[in-house]
Amino acid sequence: MPLSPDLLRFGSVVSALALLLCLGTGCGPDASPAGDEAGAREAAGAPDDLPATNRYAIETSLGTLVVELSDETPAHRDNFKRLVAEAFYDSTTFHRVIEGFVIQGGDPTSRDDPENVGQGGPGYTVPAEFVPTLFHRRGALAAAREGDTVNPERRSSGSQFYIVQGQPRDAETLDRLEAQVQARLSDSTFVFPDSVRAVYREDGGTPQLDQQYTVFGQLVEGFDVLDRIAAADTPRSTDQPARGPLVDRPIEPIPMVIRPLP
Repeated sequence: MPLSPDLLRFGSVVSALALLLCLGTGCGPDASPAGDEAGAREAAGAPDDLPATNRYAIETSLGTLVVELSDETPAHRDNFKRLVAEAFYDSTTFHRVIEGFVIQGGDPTSRDDPENVGQGGPGYTVPAEFVPTLFHRRGALAAAREGDTVNPERRSSGSQFYIVQGQPRDAETLDRLEAQVQARLSDSTFVFPDSVRAVYREDGGTPQLDQQYTVFGQLVEGFDVLDRIAAADTPRSTDQPARGPLVDRPIEPIPMVIRPLP
């Protein structure tokens, strides 16, 4: 049975997020921890030969997505650029999709060991960069991570990312999701600004994830491709047996290649 976005309430969202929105950085013991390599990369900064452009094409078997990285999240921006320059993402897949929610990729395991997808990464994490103006609207590009219990700093996966499909939210739903975010952040002052509420009402998104997962860019072209990928058949959507993260893995693999654009 497909996971309905209507289930993504605080009671039901806990189990959904435990499965998905650790977002497969490896919610289990094989998750890649932050280590010396992470510190070395942070200290070194971005090399001078990274492309100046923030626009990147994610070419897939179902079409091309064009994303624009944000200068407000420089650690995530430069990490993504570095991985693309290293061809890290080439032939990896969108290994987890839920229609009305998100599409997720960037796990090297999806290329090398797809039966164990969800645990892979480059061996380091990235510090959280929460920016109020970057929120989980339709098309938001954001970083996966391990759950709060093992990752209280909410550091991002070194490579896994997701793109929000989401759905429009009415005022009552936004009130409820706002309360859920307040509870998860232990911050009763958190609110969705009126301008953000307007976007969620008209265009949709996944507001329940705001200020918990780092948004570091936005889809600017290829929304039809986003919808095609999100609608791909998975064991969950076709009532086929599967285990763990494999329930949301597309039955027909959706590989990607990412390249900078002028």
